[in-house]
Amino acid sequence: MSTHDKQREFEFTWDDFNFLRKLSSEYSGILVPDEKFDMFYSRLSKRIRVLGLSDFKSYSNFLKNNHDAEFTEFINAITTNLTSFFREKHHFEFLKDKLIPELIKKNQSTKVIKAWSAGCSTGEEPYSIVMTLLENLPSNWEVKLLATDLDTKVLETAANGIYSRETVTNISEARLKRWFHNGKGAQINKVKVKAELQACIRFRQLNLMQEWPMQQPFDFIFCRNVFIYFDRETKCTIAQRYSSLLPMDAYLFIGHSETIQHGNTDFELIGHTIYKKVSKRV
Repeated sequence: MSTHDKQREFEFTWDDFNFLRKLSSEYSGILVPDEKFDMFYSRLSKRIRVLGLSDFKSYSNFLKNNHDAEFTEFINAITTNLTSFFREKHHFEFLKDKLIPELIKKNQSTKVIKAWSAGCSTGEEPYSIVMTLLENLPSNWEVKLLATDLDTKVLETAANGIYSRETVTNISEARLKRWFHNGKGAQINKVKVKAELQACIRFRQLNLMQEWPMQQPFDFIFCRNVFIYFDRETKCTIAQRYSSLLPMDAYLFIGHSETIQHGNTDFELIGHTIYKKVSKRV
């Protein structure tokens, strides 16, 4: 692709793109193919306007010289966050019908379920998980969900728990009444997650390629539509790090277009994009 293929507000060369995608990949481990050229231009043009810069070369130099101040904005801008409530419905059916009954037996002494939503985006996934758990657990049980993402802006949205009515159109009226407040006045077209759900979730910023502060095991992990961004070696590395935080026979849920290899990890595919920890490699 030539920078002259289309009229652009800011000059954007392949040297600019290569510098920026290398910076992104070194930080996040996410592979950035050539097809993301236009996406990088579109997302980062907004930062160039905000900063009052003249082109992408200037922006690259600004990033070099103001790394601490700008790097989070850079990562937030190029991170893709697409999600919805109860996305990939079969995962929540499995959670309700298979996993929750197992955990009620397994965790009877503590009456606590601990889970992790990795790559939680704007919060629809962790709230869906907690709704499913609270609806199907005895009332004296406790739910503790860690929800993490690389993007600090989507985490802010998730923690606020305010969504447009369009976002919740696939949720039943009964569920909406139980778990959401209706907006009023200027917020009439919005809903807010009730405090009971929010109290079960800790939202935290986390780069999966860096150190993880968690040490206690989880009962299950959701990591959906995250592996698609990594190469095979990185997928295996992250899967094994998940394994270190899961007991034997625990489950890992991944995205509909993703796979992990059993031969290189502790996990075996037991259902549609549902994996079970079945071994511990030496």
